[in-house]
Amino acid sequence: MKNWNEVMLVPEFNEQGVACYRLDGGDYLNEYYILSEAETRKLLNTPEVVGYEVYNCLIQSTSQMLYYLKEQKKVTTANILSILRGALNYPLEESCYREHIRVHDISFLSSERVFANEEIAGLEIKYSKLTMVPDSTLMIGDIIASGETLIHCLRYVTDFYREHGAKLRNIIIFTIGGTKGIDLLEKLTGEIREFWPEFEGFIAVYYEGIFSTYQDKGVSGINLPDVDFYWKGGIVAPEFRRETLSMCTPLFEKCIIYDGGARRYEIHEHVEEVLEFWNGIAERADQIDFDKLLKEKLGYPLPISYEDWLHANHYEKIRPEDTKWLYRQEQGYVESMKGANLKELAEQRIAEFTRALRKYIL
Repeated sequence: MKNWNEVMLVPEFNEQGVACYRLDGGDYLNEYYILSEAETRKLLNTPEVVGYEVYNCLIQSTSQMLYYLKEQKKVTTANILSILRGALNYPLEESCYREHIRVHDISFLSSERVFANEEIAGLEIKYSKLTMVPDSTLMIGDIIASGETLIHCLRYVTDFYREHGAKLRNIIIFTIGGTKGIDLLEKLTGEIREFWPEFEGFIAVYYEGIFSTYQDKGVSGINLPDVDFYWKGGIVAPEFRRETLSMCTPLFEKCIIYDGGARRYEIHEHVEEVLEFWNGIAERADQIDFDKLLKEKLGYPLPISYEDWLHANHYEKIRPEDTKWLYRQEQGYVESMKGANLKELAEQRIAEFTRALRKYIL
């Protein structure tokens, strides 16, 4: 990714319990932010959070960010685009209502994978209800992993506006998402400015971190490439790091979010996926190198100096009082995990998860 090593996390605001950081030093066309707040930290660290609560956890941070963008005059009139079904997890309409941002209309697109010979052959818009609001801000909430669905839908929408002789002012995206989204949005901004030179660009707002996707099955041997999110190679909010490492097991979950759609709408499928992962860890525990797994999950080699840790996590612009304390806490976590029994951790999680969501287990 372009200039990723030079990118730094810079504090933007801290209001109403919501910490906001922006990416600096990447020479980007667009604006990229990371939000951290108690409820979103709970959502991403606790797969037991399901159903309506998934949506509810995002309201406070989304509303606070929209207040900030409204004050910055970056959003005046909104048009919400829901990409079915993942977008329904995001409380954009409710947050706009809370912050007195007028929503002119809500558009819907259903982008579904097309299979040929049991492999994904492409994407198809199966359902479309688009409404045009010229010179407005288009708002989207979606999970960005590979980003293919998002780009497919954005091209569809911008083509629709062009065909009707209208244009968009800017596009705001709220996402639990990965690093690939940045490359895709940078490329798309260049394309859009060829036909809308005054297009202000994208404002991408990530909850808790800009994560990476596994490119292989990982140290555990059971992660899904291009699907499962983790920390390595990404940028994580300091508050999220601190909370995750204040507990024993969240760092070792299969994925930051699992399948956000199933987690809200097909909860039994989400339950099966979480249990399948931890049962798989329990079965393979003897074959998994725990030290390698820990390094993979933390995202850097061990041991690591404070200066190297700062750079690895892109924290050079964060207050030293905070980073020094967090570094010590993290080293304490590493020390506390020495001699940890992976099979016991897996059995602990299976028991906790089963107890919490017993009503969804067939």
